[in-house]
Amino acid sequence: MDWNSEQYLKFKTERTQPAIDLVNRINMPNPKKILDIGCGPGNSTEVLYNKYPDAYILGVDKSEEMIKTAKTKYPNLDFKICDVSKDLSELDSDFDIVFSNACIQWVPDHEHLLRNMLNLLNENGVLAVQVPMNFNEPIQKTIDELISSEKWKKYITEPRFFYTLSQSEYYDLLSEISEEFCIWETVYYHVMKSHNDILEWYRGTGLRPYLSVLPDAEKTVFESELMEALMQRYPKQKNGDIIFRFPRFFFIAYPKIRKV
Repeated sequence: MDWNSEQYLKFKTERTQPAIDLVNRINMPNPKKILDIGCGPGNSTEVLYNKYPDAYILGVDKSEEMIKTAKTKYPNLDFKICDVSKDLSELDSDFDIVFSNACIQWVPDHEHLLRNMLNLLNENGVLAVQVPMNFNEPIQKTIDELISSEKWKKYITEPRFFYTLSQSEYYDLLSEISEEFCIWETVYYHVMKSHNDILEWYRGTGLRPYLSVLPDAEKTVFESELMEALMQRYPKQKNGDIIFRFPRFFFIAYPKIRKV
C-alpha cells in the first residue's frame, strides 16, 4: 500500500496537534539523541526539533514517498527508510527519546514491538507514543459496514485489521515491560466545513487499504456510498460546521534498569 504525503498533509495542523501534546508531556530537559518512529512526511519530527533544537533527531518510516517528502521539507534533519515491524534492531540502542505519533496501529504484535522500542533507549530514556483509538467512531463503523456488504466484500477480501490493543491491555503490557509509565486519552473535536472534508481526511489514512484494492471504476462508487452514510451520521451544527470526533490514546514509559 502506497502513501501520499500531499494527501496526508491536507490536515497538517490537526494531525500534528497530538504530536505537540505528546512532546509537551515529555519531562527531559536536554536530550542528545531522539528517534521518531513512523515520522511520515516529517511534521512530527519538526515538532521534536522545535522543542529540542540541539538534539540529534532521526526520523524513520517504511514509506519511501514519505521519507522523500520529509528530506525535502526538512533538510536539516535526518531521515531513513525503516520497516519498524522487523528492522528496529538495526538502529542504535542509546536514544534518549523514542517517539511515535500515529504509527504503531499499522504494525502487528505490540507486545514485541513495544519491547523492541524500549530496547532502543538508554537507561534514562523515555518512550512516548500516540495511537488513534477511533474504531468505534461513526466513520470507521460506516467503513466496516460497507466492506462487509455483499457488494464490496468480493473486492476487499482482507479488511484492515486493527493491531491496536485496548487501554486495559496496554496497561498490563506496560506494567510488565517498563519501570514506570503513564497513560491517557484525548478526544479531539476537529471542525470540518463539509462532509467531503471528512472523506478527504480518511483518504490520507484509513481509506487507503480499501481504495488500494478497488478497481478504479469502483472507487468513486465506494466513496459515494460512504459519503451518503457520513451525511447521516455526522449532523451539521447550526452554523453549518461538522464536528469530527477523533479519540487518541497516549502513553509515556521508562525502561527497566536492565533492558527488557
